[in-house]
Amino acid sequence: MIELNDQTADIVADRFRALGDATRLRILNTLRAGESTVGQLVSVTGLGQANVSKHLQTLHRQGFVERRKDGTRTIYWVDDPAVFELCDLVCGKIRRSEERRVGKECRARWSPDH
Repeated sequence: MIELNDQTADIVADRFRALGDATRLRILNTLRAGESTVGQLVSVTGLGQANVSKHLQTLHRQGFVERRKDGTRTIYWVDDPAVFELCDLVCGKIRRSEERRVGKECRARWSPDH
């Protein structure tokens, strides 16, 4: 692991905070399929344009997404695909924990003592 001095810890914490919002995770998940305009993200998420733009600003500021202008539209894409590796790690851990929980419940329900 890289040495986590105070400055690095602050930067890492800021990046994790950016991922700590379900709306931003949904936006990133949508962008996983490829580039998208703000309008397309509004349609997919059901959120307002200002709200989506605010979340995209945060993701851009933290280096997760990049953008370019195309006339009057702004197109966004994931600039740091490692974010999906992190999400997959967390989702995998959740899935394994859930499988263990369900397995324990089944064993308890079907045990001879029950």
